[in-house]
Amino acid sequence: MENTRLERSLTLAPLVLFGISFMALGTVFSTYGIAAQLTQGMVPVAYILALVAMLFTALSYGKMAGAFPIAGSAYTYAQKAISPSVGFLVGWSILVDYLFIPMVNYLIFASFLHAALPSVPEYVWILLMIVLVTFINIRGIKLAANVNTLINACALLFIVTFCVLSIRHIVTNQSIFHLFSLTPFFQQGTTGFTAIMAGASLLCFSFLGFDSVTTFAEEVKNPEKLLPRAVMIVTLVGGLVFIVVSYLAQLVYPDYASFSDPDSAAFVIIQYVGGDLLASFFIVMIASGTFGSAMVSHASVGRLLYSMGRDGVLPKKLFAYLHPNWKTPLFNLLLVSAICLSALFMTLGTAASLINFGAFLAFSCVNISVILHFFVRKKERTGWALFRNLLFPVIGTMMDLYLLVNLDSDSLILGIIWFCIGFVYLLVLTKGFKRKPPQMEIDAA
Repeated sequence: MENTRLERSLTLAPLVLFGISFMALGTVFSTYGIAAQLTQGMVPVAYILALVAMLFTALSYGKMAGAFPIAGSAYTYAQKAISPSVGFLVGWSILVDYLFIPMVNYLIFASFLHAALPSVPEYVWILLMIVLVTFINIRGIKLAANVNTLINACALLFIVTFCVLSIRHIVTNQSIFHLFSLTPFFQQGTTGFTAIMAGASLLCFSFLGFDSVTTFAEEVKNPEKLLPRAVMIVTLVGGLVFIVVSYLAQLVYPDYASFSDPDSAAFVIIQYVGGDLLASFFIVMIASGTFGSAMVSHASVGRLLYSMGRDGVLPKKLFAYLHPNWKTPLFNLLLVSAICLSALFMTLGTAASLINFGAFLAFSCVNISVILHFFVRKKERTGWALFRNLLFPVIGTMMDLYLLVNLDSDSLILGIIWFCIGFVYLLVLTKGFKRKPPQMEIDAA
């Protein structure tokens, strides 16, 4: 076990696809109705602002991934740049994010399949999905990458089909010049910037997952070069898809106020554009997309637990174990699957409310890590470095903290409770902060 390492087999393309799967491009449809009413028909503008906000943090993730290309992601960056104790608390906080994202996907998957096949109970779909996801992730990163490629191909095909049919509908019923309308970017009689910012705060959640690629750092060839690229590509591709789809949806169906149920607004638009056939394809895309997101988030939390176990902040024999043949954190993946069985007894709202606290806390600390590591310690302060190592991370930190404090009360309460449990564990681990939490040197990793 001592000589077993994670296998470096990932290149840029599968790494990007992992990040896109975690992000789940189909979220643009599931959030469209709520965002349209919140922004009063200016969803594309809100997505642009959300993309700008996330790009600052994505830049910071890229910088830190290049400096510390190991599996711990935000946990490692905060540990090395701020302090081992802060690193542990960041890792502990984002654990709940990574643990509950698969659970949310299992619940969404089960609800869609149960709606399509009412005779099959939801718990059957949950159990089936957990077994399949666990098997694929245990068998190795190559199998997961191949399955993930097929899932992303399905999502991309649906999005392209929707865009083509929307363009045809606009050209047929309006004119080709209507494709360049500024209406989705400017609505007369709206409340303006306040409404757009409220929408942007909501839609920032669509970008959660761009950071997941950094958890595969020890399975990437040339990680110092590829990880920063992958983080930026995932963020930009996601943002571009979200903006284009919401723009076309607004042109096709401008009467956003007429949706009786905002949650099903996208389904109404899809049927309007492509009929029942496209609506059926949409269900397939959502089902495969949730499967892909669950698979990648399941794999990501396994790597995070592995990194924390290898450092010794979690029991090494369990959490730092890798299967000698498949080079995967076997016990971690099985443990995550066991925890995800609680989806059998949990509502979607409860699981979703636990996700966002850890993400925005981790994002804030990664931005601060860039400032401390590059600007303060390495003294990279001249020219462009002043922007990359100070100004951009400061802006990113402010935006992330704004999103953190404006989470709904359930997310804040549950997130703070989880944080406090981790703080108590850290007190025990460090004997009241009399010693530092254990950590592994980068060369040893």
